[in-house]
Amino acid sequence: MKTRKHIQTHVTKHKLKYSMVLILLLGWSFCLPSQLFNAPTSTVAESKEGFMLGARIADDEQWRFPEMDHVPQRFKQAILYFEDEHFYSHLGFNPVSISKAFWQNLTTDSRRGGSTLTQQVIRLSRNNKRRSYWEKAIEIVQATRLEARYSKEKIIALYASHAPFGGNVVGLETASWRYFGIPASSLSWGQSAALAVLPNAPSLIFPGKNELLLKQKRDRLLLKLFHRGIIDKTTYELALEEPLPGKPLQLPEIAPHLTERIRTTHRGKRIQTTIDYSLQKKLNRITAEHHYVLKQNKINNLAVLVLDVDTREVLGYVGNALTTLDHNNYVDIISKPRSTGSTLKPFLYASLLHSGELLPNELIADIPTVVNGYSPENFDKQFHGAVPASTALSRSLNVPAVRSLQSHGLERFYNKLKTMQLKGISHPADYYGLTLILGGAESSLWDLTKAYAGMSSTLTYFNRSSSEYRTNEFMDPIYVKDQKVDFGTIQSKPSLFNAGAIYHTLNALQEVNRPQESENWSFFNNSQPIAWKTGTSYGFKDAWAVGVTSKYAIGVWVGNADGEGRPGLTGIQAAAPLLFDVLDVLPISDWFATPFDELIETEVCSKSGNLAGIFCDNPTTEWIPKEGLKTKACIYHHQVFLNKTETAQVNSSCYELSEMKQKSWFTLPPIQEYYYAPLHPEYKPLPSFASNCLQEGERTMEFIFPKRNETILLAKDFNEHVNEVIFKLAHRSADATVFWYLDSQFIGATKTFHELAVTPKPGTYVLTATDQEGNEIKLQIEISSASM
Repeated sequence: MKTRKHIQTHVTKHKLKYSMVLILLLGWSFCLPSQLFNAPTSTVAESKEGFMLGARIADDEQWRFPEMDHVPQRFKQAILYFEDEHFYSHLGFNPVSISKAFWQNLTTDSRRGGSTLTQQVIRLSRNNKRRSYWEKAIEIVQATRLEARYSKEKIIALYASHAPFGGNVVGLETASWRYFGIPASSLSWGQSAALAVLPNAPSLIFPGKNELLLKQKRDRLLLKLFHRGIIDKTTYELALEEPLPGKPLQLPEIAPHLTERIRTTHRGKRIQTTIDYSLQKKLNRITAEHHYVLKQNKINNLAVLVLDVDTREVLGYVGNALTTLDHNNYVDIISKPRSTGSTLKPFLYASLLHSGELLPNELIADIPTVVNGYSPENFDKQFHGAVPASTALSRSLNVPAVRSLQSHGLERFYNKLKTMQLKGISHPADYYGLTLILGGAESSLWDLTKAYAGMSSTLTYFNRSSSEYRTNEFMDPIYVKDQKVDFGTIQSKPSLFNAGAIYHTLNALQEVNRPQESENWSFFNNSQPIAWKTGTSYGFKDAWAVGVTSKYAIGVWVGNADGEGRPGLTGIQAAAPLLFDVLDVLPISDWFATPFDELIETEVCSKSGNLAGIFCDNPTTEWIPKEGLKTKACIYHHQVFLNKTETAQVNSSCYELSEMKQKSWFTLPPIQEYYYAPLHPEYKPLPSFASNCLQEGERTMEFIFPKRNETILLAKDFNEHVNEVIFKLAHRSADATVFWYLDSQFIGATKTFHELAVTPKPGTYVLTATDQEGNEIKLQIEISSASM
């Protein structure tokens, strides 16, 4: 019985012993929190090469960079020989050092810690709690657990990342930038030694105080490194002459607005961006030079964005000029919606080509136009009668753009813009109306530049692949390195514009005309080829210039962040020169290859740009988008019969058939001819019929003002007198006499220049114009008094 009881007691004791051991092991295993440090960290932005672009202070107002992955060798040697020479041989604490420290603390008035670097990491993670023997015991236990959890290299990296370096500077990388203006990897031996002694006494860093003490501690450490054979004599002597850290330096601000954007999206992290450091520095210089000139005209803000077309990476990012707080220097213009001006016109042109509604050089009307009371005007207030579509785009003519949008369909074009993810266009299509194409909508430099990049990328990928398309060409650019780029799936059909339409659009944009009066544009001809478009918003508030090559997309905005307009604030004058200066610092790109698989070769009328008709003379062979075969043949060439001298039209009613001359004649409608002929000396108006001939039913005249569906407002001058209304028409014959009537009342006659000034009363009338040959045109008009 005693034996059994003895055995049971023995077993119970062993169970208790094992249980205690297990409890201690469990306690030791879980004595460390899963995350040692929870303090907020600074946001740090780096270029793709690893150079610092900028940083933002942590939320607790400490300059504390995110943890380092590794510690530079020089600092590692310096800190080990200063703090913990036996770091690689102990298990978290050094019994010898602790014993010496304990004895010194008992027998002298001085205090010595005896802590290893591992213990110091634990103390830092516990926010430097007040020292006591109990706290020291906790440090030792947790230090051994830390040694079991992490490698020695990780532990020293933790120390270097969280050690205090004076003031609100925490961590080696932060201290290296704040005190020496360089990354920790570039620290010299003298700099490394100076920083190694600081965590032991951070107060030594205050300028004007303790420099001698700091120098003595640094020099003793350097001497120790020399005696241990870590550095040679020359290095030691040179290190002694190095200056000590002083007042904290300003951190780099190479891309301040991108850094701020990263602080918003990746707060408290170290982010390696896609920014090309060398290019960014050049952009900063270029924009500073342009801003200096622009601010003389009280134009205070500008922004530049450069994208890599293939990868859609952001290579350069200037969110705003280096201006003052009074001029909103903190505003990142790149992400802010502004009036688009004419920058959407290329997308309409590409859409018309894509759908087969237009040929690249087809003549389109540029004449006075009224749509539901809206009357667009060209920038120069002039009309050209008829212009090739490509020229209308390159010259950024407003009237042809509005007429094209109306024929194409507002809602249809609006939906394409939404597919391109132009997020600033947020209202329904009817909210914008036809002004959508002239700047009635808003978008950001970010979205517009990516849209142009999407067109370039669609074309280059089509030519590079087996004539294929990707579904997500108009994706958002990326600015974080190694971020996954999703161009979608591959398909045989385009999701927006085909490569042929884009090719002709970019060719038209390469031919943008420079203003003749500007002497500074001649050097642009020497720049590498680029497809580019300018834009100017109403009231001269926004100036745009956006361009693409086969490799790069460049977006430029110039203006005032507060929306103040300025004379001369136009895309041509303010934004385009900056665009070309940016282009000049980019590597040269080849021009786009011809996408033959999306084009078809056919005969085109050289004068009208339409498919060649049976009466077209001198047709040319061109590659047009395949869908262009659906367009109409030339309607401007007619077969006419003339007298012997070709001075009059004739027919069988007045002329012998054998004497007639048959000829193909290029003729525009009267109102187009009215504006077109003075600008084109080579244009020959169609001769009138001989006086003794019966005329055929052709249109010989057309109203210029008023237009159909246009309400005429009777304005008053300052003396309350009603101003005259000037009726105006175009007639084919220069010698024609035109008789004018309001309803049945004769109101006057005109000859050669058909403009008639009248002062009618408000009401609804039928305006009639009749020439001496009996040709007649009528138009119902409404006249009302203008409200005051």
